[in-house]
Amino acid sequence: MNFINIDKKDWAQGIDKSRGSYRLFGPVTSDNGCIFKELENDTQPEMDAPDTVMSAKSVLFPQTEKILVTTLDESKDDHHIMKRAGNDLSPRAVLGIRPYDAKAVQLVKMNFDTEDYRDPYWCDAYEATTFVGLAVNKPGPFDFSLSAGTGPFSEEGLDILLADMDDKYLAKILTPKGEAYAAACGFSGAADEKESRALFDILRKEAEKSITSQVPTGGLKEKTILDLHEAPFWDDIAFSCINCGTCTFVCPTCWCFDIQDETKLKESSRFRNWDTCMSPLFTHHASGHNPRGVKVQRVRQRFMHKLKYFLDKYDAGIMCVGCGRCVKSCPVNIDIRQVCKTMNNYEKAE
Repeated sequence: MNFINIDKKDWAQGIDKSRGSYRLFGPVTSDNGCIFKELENDTQPEMDAPDTVMSAKSVLFPQTEKILVTTLDESKDDHHIMKRAGNDLSPRAVLGIRPYDAKAVQLVKMNFDTEDYRDPYWCDAYEATTFVGLAVNKPGPFDFSLSAGTGPFSEEGLDILLADMDDKYLAKILTPKGEAYAAACGFSGAADEKESRALFDILRKEAEKSITSQVPTGGLKEKTILDLHEAPFWDDIAFSCINCGTCTFVCPTCWCFDIQDETKLKESSRFRNWDTCMSPLFTHHASGHNPRGVKVQRVRQRFMHKLKYFLDKYDAGIMCVGCGRCVKSCPVNIDIRQVCKTMNNYEKAE
């Protein structure tokens, strides 16, 4: 682990230099707000932009991804044999990802990279990606990342962590992948380690002190699943929900997907598409039965998964990193912080 100084006057030139070795992704302002997208040759990441509407999860888990292809042309030897689509897995770098979003990648990894199964599409993309994080010096009012197990200066899941020092970035190199990316950019201005650690510590404490929003989670582990499942408060929580799915699409830790096949002439492709547990079609069986056919059941499933099922299964905290996107984006003001407090404090009546 080492520290380097990056003069902001040299930043753009260094990023451009890395384009020869890496595909670059970063925050860019669009008509729909600030979003993460692949950076064209003449586009720089907007490092001083506000938090993105959505996280960078689409870099590893695209909203629509072609995963398999086949031909129906029987004159070809490989007809009707599904083969992996030729997706671009060349080295890539995500610039300006927030620390809580990098932590979210690690939570999602628990679903796609398990002892029993390794999803090749997600895992290969993950292994090809370098994460260059930007610490949050001034957390916003919706940020409750600290009580969600991460924070504005968290290093988990990052290869480099940048701290904005006005005229420069102080970069903390965390992994060999981070070293390789810094070298590809030509960033080599060594910084004094003792002084840099002290600066990071001061900035971290100031940022953490400014976070006023939090969620209580200490009581969730001891709760009985069936007690929470049958609790009387779910109707009230779900009352205003319109099942739009916005919360799931903006959430950096949601991973629900659907599989669809498309055929054009004699060429057929299989796609993986984002889906949402808030849709009544998500659990609709071919038989016609739907185990979560009622709105309140879907709302309960979302929060139970985030705040109880995941916690019990992995013992790795809640499946939420406190970014606050769902709170900001919900059109009917459902607030996961209030739901978490309700669940955490619930006691079954005797």
